[in-house]
Amino acid sequence: MDFNPTMSAADRLQTEMAVDRMNKQLAVNGRKASQELGKDDFLKLLLTQLSHQDPTSPMDNNEFIAQMAQFSSLEQINNMSTSFSKMSALLNSSDAVNTIGKEVEINAGDTTVRGVVQAATRGANPQVQVNGMLYDMEKINAVYGN
Repeated sequence: MDFNPTMSAADRLQTEMAVDRMNKQLAVNGRKASQELGKDDFLKLLLTQLSHQDPTSPMDNNEFIAQMAQFSSLEQINNMSTSFSKMSALLNSSDAVNTIGKEVEINAGDTTVRGVVQAATRGANPQVQVNGMLYDMEKINAVYGN
C-alpha cells in the first residue's frame, strides 16, 4: 500500500480554512481571539515598554504623558460609544411604544401591511405587533394619527 504524505492544494486550503475557523472559536484564558487591541492590551504594552527600557536612557516624560493621554482619550471614546448605543436603544424603544394604538403602514417584503399597532417590544431592535404579527420598527413606512 502506497502512502502519499502530500496533500493537494485544494485539500490543504480546505484544511487551513477549517483550522482557522476552529481557532477563531477557541477562547484562551477566557478571552476570545480578536484583531482589535483593547485597554488591557494597551496597558500590557505600556508596562512591558517601561519594564524593558534602558535604565541609562529612560523613556522621555513627554512621550510617557502623551501615551497616557492617548489611553485616557481612547477609554473616554469607548465609554461615549457605549452610552450612545444605550441611548439609541432607548430612543428606538420609545418610538415603538409611541406607535401603540396608531395605524401604521408596514413594508413587508413585496406586500404592504396596514393596521393598528397592538403592542411593542423594547430593546436594541424594537418590534411592533400589527394584525397579530411582529414587524421591525424600520419596516414602518408611515404612522397615521387617530
